[in-house]
Amino acid sequence: MTFKVRRFVTGLDAKGQSVVSFDDVASNVLPIAGWPGASITEIWTTDEMPIDNDGDADRGARPIRHDPTPNGTIFRVVEIPPDDGAPIDVDAAFASMGSHNKPSAEDSAKHGSMHFTNSVDYLVVMAGEMHMVMEEGEVLLPTGSCIVQRGTKHAWVNRSGKPCVIAAVLVDAMPIAAGG
Repeated sequence: MTFKVRRFVTGLDAKGQSVVSFDDVASNVLPIAGWPGASITEIWTTDEMPIDNDGDADRGARPIRHDPTPNGTIFRVVEIPPDDGAPIDVDAAFASMGSHNKPSAEDSAKHGSMHFTNSVDYLVVMAGEMHMVMEEGEVLLPTGSCIVQRGTKHAWVNRSGKPCVIAAVLVDAMPIAAGG
Protein backbone atom coordinates (compact mmCIF):
# COMPACT_ATOMS: atom_id res chain seq x y z
CA MET A 1 0.00 0.00 0.00
CA THR A 2 1.39 3.40 -0.98
CA PHE A 3 2.28 5.76 1.87
CA LYS A 4 -0.21 8.66 1.92
CA VAL A 5 1.49 12.06 1.84
CA ARG A 6 -0.35 15.14 3.03
CA ARG A 7 1.12 18.26 1.48
CA PHE A 8 0.83 21.94 2.27
CA VAL A 9 1.95 24.33 -0.47
CA THR A 10 1.95 28.07 0.16
CA GLY A 11 1.18 30.93 -2.22
CA LEU A 12 -0.48 34.33 -2.38
CA ASP A 13 -4.17 35.20 -2.52
CA ALA A 14 -5.72 37.91 -4.73
CA LYS A 15 -4.68 40.58 -2.18
CA GLY A 16 -1.05 39.41 -2.17
CA GLN A 17 -1.34 37.83 1.29
CA SER A 18 0.32 34.52 2.10
CA VAL A 19 -2.04 31.54 2.23
CA VAL A 20 -1.96 27.77 1.98
CA SER A 21 -2.77 27.16 -1.69
CA PHE A 22 -2.78 23.36 -1.54
CA ASP A 23 -3.77 21.30 1.52
CA ASP A 24 -4.40 17.79 0.30
CA VAL A 25 -3.19 14.25 0.07
CA ALA A 26 -0.75 14.23 -2.83
CA SER A 27 -2.48 12.33 -5.60
CA ASN A 28 0.23 12.13 -8.27
CA VAL A 29 1.34 8.58 -7.47
CA LEU A 30 3.24 6.24 -9.77
CA PRO A 31 3.37 2.54 -8.91
CA ILE A 32 6.73 1.61 -10.44
CA ALA A 33 6.14 -0.96 -13.17
CA GLY A 34 8.19 -4.13 -12.81
CA TRP A 35 8.85 -3.53 -9.10
CA PRO A 36 5.75 -4.62 -7.15
CA GLY A 37 5.15 -2.47 -4.08
CA ALA A 38 7.51 0.35 -5.14
CA SER A 39 5.93 3.75 -5.75
CA ILE A 40 6.69 7.43 -6.17
CA THR A 41 4.47 10.22 -4.87
CA GLU A 42 5.30 13.54 -6.51
CA ILE A 43 4.90 16.56 -4.21
CA TRP A 44 6.30 19.46 -6.27
CA THR A 45 8.59 20.10 -9.23
CA THR A 46 10.28 23.07 -10.84
CA ASP A 47 11.87 23.48 -14.26
CA GLU A 48 13.95 26.64 -13.91
CA MET A 49 16.74 28.20 -11.85
CA PRO A 50 16.25 30.48 -10.09
CA ILE A 51 12.83 29.06 -9.26
CA ASP A 52 9.76 31.12 -10.15
CA ASN A 53 7.43 31.08 -7.12
CA ASP A 54 4.67 33.02 -8.90
CA GLY A 55 1.49 31.41 -10.18
CA ASP A 56 -1.01 29.01 -8.74
CA ALA A 57 -0.56 25.93 -10.95
CA ASP A 58 -0.10 22.59 -9.21
CA ARG A 59 3.51 21.85 -10.13
CA GLY A 60 3.26 18.44 -8.51
CA ALA A 61 0.68 17.30 -11.07
CA ARG A 62 2.92 16.78 -14.11
CA PRO A 63 3.78 13.28 -15.35
CA ILE A 64 6.34 11.70 -13.02
CA ARG A 65 9.85 11.34 -14.39
CA HIS A 66 12.88 9.86 -12.67
CA ASP A 67 15.30 12.73 -13.20
CA PRO A 68 14.84 16.49 -12.82
CA THR A 69 14.68 18.59 -15.97
CA PRO A 70 17.71 20.78 -16.78
CA ASN A 71 17.81 23.44 -14.02
CA GLY A 72 14.90 21.66 -12.35
CA THR A 73 14.05 20.17 -8.97
CA ILE A 74 11.79 17.38 -7.75
CA PHE A 75 10.32 16.86 -4.27
CA ARG A 76 8.92 13.36 -3.84
CA VAL A 77 8.28 10.50 -1.46
CA VAL A 78 9.41 7.03 -2.50
CA GLU A 79 8.24 3.75 -1.02
CA ILE A 80 10.61 0.80 -1.33
CA PRO A 81 9.03 -2.61 -0.64
CA PRO A 82 10.79 -5.39 1.22
CA ASP A 83 13.12 -7.31 -1.08
CA ASP A 84 11.49 -10.71 -1.54
CA GLY A 85 14.23 -12.02 -3.82
CA ALA A 86 12.12 -11.66 -6.98
CA PRO A 87 14.01 -9.86 -9.76
CA ILE A 88 13.06 -6.30 -10.65
CA ASP A 89 11.98 -5.85 -14.28
CA VAL A 90 14.57 -3.15 -14.89
CA ASP A 91 13.31 -2.22 -18.36
CA ALA A 92 9.72 -1.79 -17.16
CA ALA A 93 10.72 0.04 -13.97
CA PHE A 94 12.94 2.63 -15.59
CA ALA A 95 10.62 3.05 -18.60
CA SER A 96 7.65 3.73 -16.28
CA MET A 97 9.67 6.54 -14.67
CA GLY A 98 10.80 7.98 -18.01
CA SER A 99 14.43 7.53 -16.98
CA HIS A 100 17.31 7.97 -19.39
CA ASN A 101 19.70 6.45 -16.84
CA LYS A 102 18.68 2.81 -17.15
CA PRO A 103 21.16 0.47 -15.44
CA SER A 104 23.67 -1.36 -17.59
CA ALA A 105 23.73 -5.17 -17.54
CA GLU A 106 26.81 -4.97 -15.28
CA ASP A 107 25.02 -2.60 -12.86
CA SER A 108 21.88 -4.75 -12.84
CA ALA A 109 24.00 -7.78 -11.92
CA LYS A 110 24.95 -5.98 -8.68
CA HIS A 111 21.27 -5.14 -8.02
CA GLY A 112 18.32 -4.54 -10.33
CA SER A 113 17.79 -1.00 -9.07
CA MET A 114 21.44 0.11 -9.44
CA HIS A 115 21.32 3.50 -11.18
CA PHE A 116 22.45 7.11 -11.10
CA THR A 117 20.93 10.48 -11.89
CA ASN A 118 22.54 13.71 -13.02
CA SER A 119 21.44 15.40 -9.83
CA VAL A 120 22.32 15.95 -6.22
CA ASP A 121 19.67 14.21 -4.12
CA TYR A 122 18.87 15.04 -0.51
CA LEU A 123 17.06 12.12 1.13
CA VAL A 124 15.63 11.35 4.55
CA VAL A 125 14.47 7.88 5.62
CA MET A 126 11.05 8.65 7.13
CA ALA A 127 9.95 5.12 8.05
CA GLY A 128 11.55 1.70 8.02
CA GLU A 129 15.11 1.04 6.95
CA MET A 130 17.05 -0.06 3.92
CA HIS A 131 20.52 -0.58 2.57
CA MET A 132 22.13 1.79 0.10
CA VAL A 133 24.27 -0.44 -2.11
CA MET A 134 27.20 1.26 -3.83
CA GLU A 135 29.58 -0.10 -6.44
CA GLU A 136 31.91 -0.78 -3.51
CA GLY A 137 30.16 -1.66 -0.26
CA GLU A 138 26.83 -0.75 1.27
CA VAL A 139 25.43 1.00 4.33
CA LEU A 140 22.33 0.40 6.48
CA LEU A 141 20.05 3.46 6.58
CA PRO A 142 17.71 3.33 9.61
CA THR A 143 14.78 5.70 10.15
CA GLY A 144 16.02 9.29 10.41
CA SER A 145 19.09 8.74 8.22
CA CYS A 146 19.98 11.61 5.91
CA ILE A 147 21.69 10.91 2.60
CA VAL A 148 23.37 13.26 0.11
CA GLN A 149 23.53 11.27 -3.13
CA ARG A 150 25.89 13.12 -5.49
CA GLY A 151 25.22 11.51 -8.87
CA THR A 152 26.92 8.20 -8.02
CA LYS A 153 25.67 4.72 -8.84
CA HIS A 154 23.55 3.25 -6.08
CA ALA A 155 20.69 0.84 -5.39
CA TRP A 156 18.03 0.73 -2.71
CA VAL A 157 17.63 -2.69 -1.06
CA ASN A 158 15.08 -3.22 1.70
CA ARG A 159 15.90 -6.32 3.76
CA SER A 160 13.73 -5.34 6.74
CA GLY A 161 10.51 -7.17 5.85
CA LYS A 162 8.54 -3.86 6.04
CA PRO A 163 8.16 -1.02 3.54
CA CYS A 164 10.70 1.81 3.71
CA VAL A 165 9.58 5.39 3.02
CA ILE A 166 12.05 8.05 1.86
CA ALA A 167 11.53 11.77 1.26
CA ALA A 168 13.74 13.02 -1.56
CA VAL A 169 14.64 16.33 -3.15
CA LEU A 170 16.47 16.01 -6.49
CA VAL A 171 18.28 19.04 -7.90
CA ASP A 172 19.67 19.03 -11.45
CA ALA A 173 23.46 18.79 -11.47
CA MET A 174 26.33 18.30 -13.86
CA PRO A 175 27.26 14.64 -14.44
CA ILE A 176 29.88 13.35 -12.03
CA ALA A 177 33.35 13.41 -13.62
CA ALA A 178 33.93 9.64 -13.42
CA GLY A 179 30.53 9.01 -15.10
CA GLY A 180 27.66 7.85 -12.82
